[in-house]
Amino acid sequence: MKGYINNIEKATKENKDFRQVLYTGRYSQLVLMCLKPQEEIGEEVHGLDQFFRIEEGRGKAIIGEQEYEIEDGFAIIVPAGTKHNIINTDNIDLKLYTIYSPPNHRDGIIHSTKEDALKDEEHFDGITTE
Repeated sequence: MKGYINNIEKATKENKDFRQVLYTGRYSQLVLMCLKPQEEIGEEVHGLDQFFRIEEGRGKAIIGEQEYEIEDGFAIIVPAGTKHNIINTDNIDLKLYTIYSPPNHRDGIIHSTKEDALKDEEHFDGITTE
């Protein structure tokens, strides 16, 4: 298959892993995430814009110095070079997907928990899905 085609809402809601890379292109990457109650992605900054879509749960998006309440159906775009974080403030999992530009992780990587992700010093190695 060229590209990536799937029911992203269904895949996102079924995901139980902290991070799961679904597709890596030369210039962008599609990643599922599941944040447990009170868990956060962690403060980060990327060189290009990043897109998030919330499919289940409630939380808080911090972009620069601004905080926003987010929930199912919300889209978030973080401008390049902006410090940001996504935090689950609910008592159920926060399910989302994100598109990094450029890719940020190794293609196909799965981190079951945030602890697994923190232990693994992996970064995008230039190898794409196809």
